[in-house]
Amino acid sequence: MDRFVSTFTNKIDAKGRVSIPAPFRAVLERDGYKQSGSGGIYCYPSLDAPAVDAGGERLAQKIDELLAGLPDYSDERDELSVALYGDVQVLIVDQDGRIVLPQSLCAHAGISSHVTFVGLGEKFQIWEPGRFDERRQQARAKVQQHRTLFGGGRRGGSGGTGGEGAQE
Repeated sequence: MDRFVSTFTNKIDAKGRVSIPAPFRAVLERDGYKQSGSGGIYCYPSLDAPAVDAGGERLAQKIDELLAGLPDYSDERDELSVALYGDVQVLIVDQDGRIVLPQSLCAHAGISSHVTFVGLGEKFQIWEPGRFDERRQQARAKVQQHRTLFGGGRRGGSGGTGGEGAQE
């Protein structure tokens, strides 16, 4: 699989290190990241969420493609370049699969003792677990409201177990 999928929550250790989930490391390695070589994981504050966007070479290529679609020397291109590349931090993964999240990224995401890694296909996000739980509930509620757009409006019932996502 060449996509970041699933959700994992890990503890930050006393030295500020956190393990990247093994399935995410495998995707990064297939994407060209070599633990023993140069390079690293691209991480930057999410533009629209209290989270950290992260990924490998494919993420960097997507940013390049996005910027290439804007006119050279335009304000829009310059602003997006600053917002994305200006805040990128390249994090090195140690031999045990851990990274140290810089304080600026932790502050943006409200991260302290635990992090939640969330697969989003070509990239992943790093969240404070409580904030991600709220985000997941919002996303599920929106999908439920708009499920007809996805072809699910013709089926009866919620298809779930009944307990998850209940409104008070």
